[in-house]
Formats: sequence, structure tokens, C-alpha cells
Amino acid sequence: MEKGLIIETQPLDVYGQMAADEALCETMPAPYLLRFYNWAGPGVTFGYSQRRKAVAEAIAAAACPITDVTRRPTGGGIVFHQTDLTFSFIFPSPGAYFEPGKTYDRLHRAINAEYARLGITFDLLNEKTKDYAVNDPVMNCFAKPVNMDILYNGKKVLGGALRKFGDYMLYQASFQAPDARDNAATHRNAVIKALGAEFGLQWEAAAMPEAARARAAEIAEGKYRTSAWNERI
Repeated sequence: MEKGLIIETQPLDVYGQMAADEALCETMPAPYLLRFYNWAGPGVTFGYSQRRKAVAEAIAAAACPITDVTRRPTGGGIVFHQTDLTFSFIFPSPGAYFEPGKTYDRLHRAINAEYARLGITFDLLNEKTKDYAVNDPVMNCFAKPVNMDILYNGKKVLGGALRKFGDYMLYQASFQAPDARDNAATHRNAVIKALGAEFGLQWEAAAMPEAARARAAEIAEGKYRTSAWNERI
């Protein structure tokens, strides 16, 4: 079996969370990295290709008071991080080409199967849906399920977004079941077991390496907090 690290981080705001994932993609202390976000407070993220003005209008229309907002390195739509269990998974993906649909299918089928084993029935959306577009006025990730999202009673509870960094893939996910944080231990264990079984991993817990932590601090200030990044389009 391959070794995978479950990275534990201190509480971070939304800028630090995005920076931590990017820093881990740069430093790669192990070939497989799983990290559950430890939130210092609520935040909002939006997709790499979304237009900042439209995002601001959508957040205002939702009467959301959260002021910590940043663009993700991954795609997808707006995600409100208030009560969700948020996590990232970084894994090998060699070569320049990848097929997002197949990647989502693999990850979400594995997670869905583990919940089924626990007696919890989710549905995997399997139909052709419109991809997120930069001018799409909806753009709320959990108001608009897309193909391969995980649903419960027709409502989206888990979605993810991808970004390729060299020969590694970053998958950022939000699980928004009603008990996502209240019952976090159960949901964490389901994800850990699902991805461990799918990729043949022996997990070890580890603190964020100092090199990655220092790099994340730089990225948070130099990128995710800046208007240059957040207002790039």
C-alpha cells in the first residue's frame, strides 16, 4: 500500500485555506495528501473562471454578511463555507491531459459507496448538465447540481472542483449535509476510508510541514488576499 498523509492544520481563514492547498501542491510532503479544513471563521470561495462583479452581486442577493471572500485555484461556482465539512485531496495525475468527468466519477463513486456501506443512501447525479460559465447568473454551487455531484433527497450535499498542478491533481470539496460539522467525525472517517480504499492507501496523521506552512503564509498574503487575484476577471 502507498502512504498517504492526513494533514492537520491550525484554524485558518478562507485565504489561508486556499493558500494551504496550493502550498501543499508545491511542496508535496507525500504523494497523497488529505486535509480537512479547520475553519477560523466563515468564508466564501468562488471558481477560478467566475467574474468577480457577478459573484459580488450574487453574494449580495443572497443577503450573505460574510466579508472574507476569495477566488479558488479550482473551478466551479460560489460556495458558502458556514456549516460545511470542507476538505482537499491531492494525488498523482501524471501527464498534461486529464478528464474532469472521469476524475469526479472515480472520487464520488468511492465516497458514495462508503456511505452506502454505512447504510446512508446518497444519489450520484448522472445526467448531462450545463457546465459553469463565467457569465452564468446562478453560479451558486449548491443551488445548481452538475453531473457527478452527490445528492440526498434531490438536494446536492457534496460537490468538488479540480485543478492540475504539474503531475498532481488538487480536488477541493464541500460536504453540506445538515450534520456536516456536528457529526464531522463520522463524515471525516467516511471520506478517509473511501479514498484510502480507492487509492490503496495507508494513512498517517501529520502536522503541516514547516516549509509548507511558511509558503502558505506567503501565498495567502501575496495572492488570495489581493485584488489582483480576486478581480482578475
